[in-house]
Amino acid sequence: MEAIVGEPLPAVERLAITAGLVDLNAPDVAWVLRGITSNERYVTREEKSQLEAKQEGLGRPEALCAALIPIRKNPVWWALTPDERRNILEERSRHINIGLRYLPAVARRLHHCRDLSENELFDILTWFEYAPAYEAGFNELVDALRASEEWNYVEREVDIRLRRNVD
Repeated sequence: MEAIVGEPLPAVERLAITAGLVDLNAPDVAWVLRGITSNERYVTREEKSQLEAKQEGLGRPEALCAALIPIRKNPVWWALTPDERRNILEERSRHINIGLRYLPAVARRLHHCRDLSENELFDILTWFEYAPAYEAGFNELVDALRASEEWNYVEREVDIRLRRNVD
C-alpha cells in the first residue's frame, strides 16, 4: 500500500471485499471504504460501445493480481459542471483512449462513494484485475492516467496492490 497523494490508510494484511453491511465493531476491521456501482459517467454512446466491445469482466481465473485505488478529488473539481469535467477527462486527458490501450488485459470497475455521502473518505474506488504477466502493462496504464490533467484535481490517492491467494 502506497499513499500517492495525501494521507495513507492504516496498513492492513488483507482486504475483505463485501457487498452489503459491514460490522464496524468487529475486532479485525481497521477501515471501511464504501461505494456503489452506478451508471457510466462522462462517456458518449460510441465510447461506451468501444469499452464494452473490448473489456472483459472481473473474476477471470488468470487475473490473480488486483489493485484498489481510492481517489478523492479536490473541491475545485466538484465545483465544475459535468460538461467541464467531461472536457478534462476526455477532450484533454484522453482517459478512455488511455484505458482502451490496456484492454482486455486489465478489467476494471468503478465504485462511486460520493453518491453515498460527501463525507466518505474517497470519491471513487477504482478496482482493477489483471494477470501477473501483465503487471508492467498495468503500471504503464496507471502512470499514463496519473500524468494526465485530470490528476491535477486529485487531493488523495492510495494505491493498494493485492494478489489473490490460490489454494
